[in-house]
Amino acid sequence: MGTPSGHAEPVVAQLAEVWGSIVAACADLGDAQWELATDCPGWTVKDQVSHLIGIERMLLGDPAPPDLVDPPDHVVNEFGRINEAWVDSRRPVPGDAVLAEFVEVTGRRGDALASMGEQDFDRVGWSPLGEQEYRHFMESRVLDSWAHEQDIRRALDRPGGRNGAGESIVLDRCEGTMPYVVGKRVRPPEGTRVLFAVSGPLGRQVLVAMVAGRASLVPPSEGSVPVVTLAMDQETFWRLALGRADPSQAVPSGQVVVDGDQALGHRVLGSMAFMT
Repeated sequence: MGTPSGHAEPVVAQLAEVWGSIVAACADLGDAQWELATDCPGWTVKDQVSHLIGIERMLLGDPAPPDLVDPPDHVVNEFGRINEAWVDSRRPVPGDAVLAEFVEVTGRRGDALASMGEQDFDRVGWSPLGEQEYRHFMESRVLDSWAHEQDIRRALDRPGGRNGAGESIVLDRCEGTMPYVVGKRVRPPEGTRVLFAVSGPLGRQVLVAMVAGRASLVPPSEGSVPVVTLAMDQETFWRLALGRADPSQAVPSGQVVVDGDQALGHRVLGSMAFMT
């Protein structure tokens, strides 16, 4: 591990912000609240916290629980199997004890991250998304933690944690993934332009254009008329992209307004989810 030299990596404070918000969301819960179902199939509020504990324990090098012999149906890959083992091992544990463990584990992780130097965050290595700089891996930890915080808050009907570091990183990642959604999943004709008109404090105009057989983000400009515009607020944008909303209900519910090529717009909506 490198020697810190007064360098303050932003992602350290961003993780601390989101982890602290999770603790606040789960304060003073009763037994029934810990067992409420969330948007993640098969997972309760307590399971969400257990999952985050498992990831951070793995990154600390703590021993893993035994592998599951017969994982449930919502486990669809090896990484999901690893995640589920951490969750399953805490199902007999009371929710307040799981939350106390979360505070302890994230405290240790925060200390470890704060002791790292800039060169440590520059270092390229393994991540679930392939080889990348450690800081980008940790930005993915902000994304994952914040997404699960919102799962918890929705289940508890305790809104909060919005418009801060977590949501900003999530919206940036969603924006950066839309060329993949349009270009690889939908594959519209050459010259097609799809505009995601996202409103809200962290809203943005996300214009994706098909040029030379590839989709890329382009700056919205006068005279560039999109083939279809998908208008929605920022919560709908990230909920669709993170697989937390049913795309078939987005238009009927009024959460999304499609202007232009209706068929293309619905195809894009149905292809937005890149995370569950």
